[in-house]
Amino acid sequence: MGADRQLLEQLDELRGSHTLILGIGNTLKGDDGAGPLVCAELKRLNVSADFIDVGTVPENYIQTIIKKGSRNLLIVDAMDFGAAPGTIKILDPGQLSAHAFSTHTLSPRLFVEMIRRQLKADVYFVGIQPAQTQFGQTVSRHVGEAVRRLGCVLAEIFGPK
Repeated sequence: MGADRQLLEQLDELRGSHTLILGIGNTLKGDDGAGPLVCAELKRLNVSADFIDVGTVPENYIQTIIKKGSRNLLIVDAMDFGAAPGTIKILDPGQLSAHAFSTHTLSPRLFVEMIRRQLKADVYFVGIQPAQTQFGQTVSRHVGEAVRRLGCVLAEIFGPK
């Protein structure tokens, strides 16, 4: 639970702010579905924050994101940053090219740059280290636990509807 407390402390500054949570990933590719699974967990927990499951095409949602006018964007994605499967790490957008690799074709950094051209928002990346991302696989135990833990932390920050 120490890791959850640390995660809560890192994200607690979002409490009371207009934050949009984006889940990126493909649920048909095992742990790559971490982002959408977090959105499903937030829905299950009836969390009051705005969230969108953007799947594998976040660029298709840029105008929707801009129209929401959120002060903060919290992007959740499966990212390989060389840690143990299920590890949750908060990354600054500037760290993305050097420390993490998304499993998608559009670079997370480029995605953020496209949004920031039209919306002044603070961006937080929450990466979940995948164990496997092969097509047809189910989510691993480690990433499933990470999704539930992150959902609980976000529920504590944003509260129920």
